[in-house]
Amino acid sequence: MPLAEGEWNLWHGSYGMFAGTDFTFGTVRTGCYLIEPYEITLGDSDVGDMALPRNDGLRFGRDRRAANKITFELGVDSVGSGSTRLARHAANLSKLSQFAQAWDAEALRLRYGHSAVLSTTQGGRSRRFYGRPRRWAAAGSRLTRQGYTPVVAEFQAVDDTAYDDVEQVERVPLRWAVKPGGIRGPVIGPIWNGGIRNPGYWPSPGPTPGWPPVHLPGHVVNRGTKPTWPVITIYGQITNPVVKLSGRWTVTLDLAIKAGEAVTIDTRPWIATVTKGSASVAGLIRRGSPRLDQMRMPPGNCVFDLDGVGAPNAYMNVAWRDAYSYL
Repeated sequence: MPLAEGEWNLWHGSYGMFAGTDFTFGTVRTGCYLIEPYEITLGDSDVGDMALPRNDGLRFGRDRRAANKITFELGVDSVGSGSTRLARHAANLSKLSQFAQAWDAEALRLRYGHSAVLSTTQGGRSRRFYGRPRRWAAAGSRLTRQGYTPVVAEFQAVDDTAYDDVEQVERVPLRWAVKPGGIRGPVIGPIWNGGIRNPGYWPSPGPTPGWPPVHLPGHVVNRGTKPTWPVITIYGQITNPVVKLSGRWTVTLDLAIKAGEAVTIDTRPWIATVTKGSASVAGLIRRGSPRLDQMRMPPGNCVFDLDGVGAPNAYMNVAWRDAYSYL
């Protein structure tokens, strides 16, 4: 169910005996509402500036951006949950315990690299951040006994990007298995073109405005403002699959994928894996292929292609979320 305007939701899965989290907050309806606007701050960047030897000034190097931190100042309100002060106090403590348990995220803290999802709807836009909940502090006071407690909570994102909450998926068939277009034979002359019999030249067609009016396999659009991270899943039967983003990069895997098997290339930096089932096959990426952190989708039109030796039913799914510098 989509979030209402102004709401936030923290979600992560379970692990062993530790339950997952699905906690919604941010509006009066949730009983845990913002008393100050949320604050998204970017940490200090790692700059590569170097002093010029025996000279004034600096030489700029390669800078690396830090990740976002999101801070919430909230009021946990259960004033209307009971007719007595004792009932309101108990309801407030229960709500605080639920909030604290969600922010504890023990199912995440025990696993390397796993992230929670913090989703929100702002201005009609559904966005999400990946990261982990961090600081949580309840300012208990005499108001707590009346059913109200202010809380400060922080969420540490993995990067400086907001992603669309809706995932896009494109199915791309094996290149040679795509039914070709063009002219079918036999062709019987004479051939006419615009009333001119057998012209000695073929005039160049004018530019076609816009993206292809008829959808072609592999033609996708990143409608965000930043490059985003694709998750590519290749389904067999295929040998030595080649995945290409036209004009950007080409990656080749030296392996065979049987019918019913799949290989997933997850380029997201907080995951960054190449797996076949539960096994890593990152070592089978052919030399000369780009690193995973170089396999991004730029904003705008992109064309993906799958090549290799395989059955005509081999294909790949390309999944991505549009990426934005801010909400």
